[in-house]
Amino acid sequence: MGAYSQAIEVNGTLYISGQLPINPATSKFVEGGIKEQTAQCLKNVEAILAACGYSFGDVVKSTVLLDNINDFAAMNEVYAQFYSQNPPARAAFEVAKLPLGALVEIETIAVK
Repeated sequence: MGAYSQAIEVNGTLYISGQLPINPATSKFVEGGIKEQTAQCLKNVEAILAACGYSFGDVVKSTVLLDNINDFAAMNEVYAQFYSQNPPARAAFEVAKLPLGALVEIETIAVK
C-alpha cells in the first residue's frame, strides 16, 4: 500500500508500522465496526511480533489512531483483552482520516 516496512528491528527494539484492520487471508478489511477492526489490527500486530520473536509482553508503547474519538471506549474494551497484564504506555488520537477509510490504526514498539 505504500513505501514502508511492516516492522524494523534495531538493537533489540522492534518498531511496527501502523496496522490496519486488514485480514491477511483476504487482503480486505474485516466486517463489522470498531471492535472487530481493533481486534484485527491487534491480530496483525501479534503476527508481526511472533514472526520477529517477540510477544505482547515485550510491547512498551502503542499509538492508536481513531477515525472517531467516540469509539475510544469500545476500542479500549478490545485492546484490554490483548494487554490483560502490564499494558504498555499508550496514546490515542482522533485523526481526520485513516487509509482506506479504516476506523482504527495501531502502531507498536516492542523491546527485548
